[in-house]
Amino acid sequence: MLLAGLCPGLRTRHPALLKNRVLFKDFNQSRLLTDYTFVVCDTELTGLNRRRDEIISIGAVRIVNLQIELSQSFHCYIKPKNIDPNAATFVHRITPEQLLDAPPLEEVLPAFLDFCGDALLVGHFISIDMYFLNKAARRVLGGMMSNPSIDTMRLAKGYKEAQCIDHFGGCDQSASYNLDLLSEEFNLPRFKPHDALEDALQTAYLFLFLVKKLKHGGIKTLKELYLAGRIFGLMGRG
Repeated sequence: MLLAGLCPGLRTRHPALLKNRVLFKDFNQSRLLTDYTFVVCDTELTGLNRRRDEIISIGAVRIVNLQIELSQSFHCYIKPKNIDPNAATFVHRITPEQLLDAPPLEEVLPAFLDFCGDALLVGHFISIDMYFLNKAARRVLGGMMSNPSIDTMRLAKGYKEAQCIDHFGGCDQSASYNLDLLSEEFNLPRFKPHDALEDALQTAYLFLFLVKKLKHGGIKTLKELYLAGRIFGLMGRG
């Protein structure tokens, strides 16, 4: 099912992609959450047009044994195919001038895939990140990433809905699941928004907060997290 999407002229899949697929050939969901490595990632984009816009920055941090490994991070600007010279700055405060000397996606994406290794990917509203990462992977590497992904936005929604059930109250359907607002609500450390690495760190703290709350509720294995995700739309394959 991952064979489609080869770009014209790309005869073989990139070695980084082949290695990525081998790592998940016999993926096991039955282990404790503490046994898995997670890579919390964020991308900055030129915009949200799925046909036209591009990734201009990737930031990521690794979580091992449900602890953030600050010494293991990934952050790189990416030179897009098209830079608008009339744009003074992008929404994330990355200027076109900063991107002129950045490496191209063809160099950054294999390095990011190697950094991810056998980790599960975590992100806030990660479907957007995965769409653009897989779009790029199909073009540059010859196929999509195999890493399963977890969405902290959906996880937060599930956690808050479960709280409503526990307290026999009604949930506020208009509640915001914005990353910054959730971090404020849960009294988490705060980082600068609209920066790929800092947003990844913000998401990592949110993820650990929610996972530890769910562990207290009896969810201790990845499979149990996945089963919860079948209700809340929590988990997917890249």
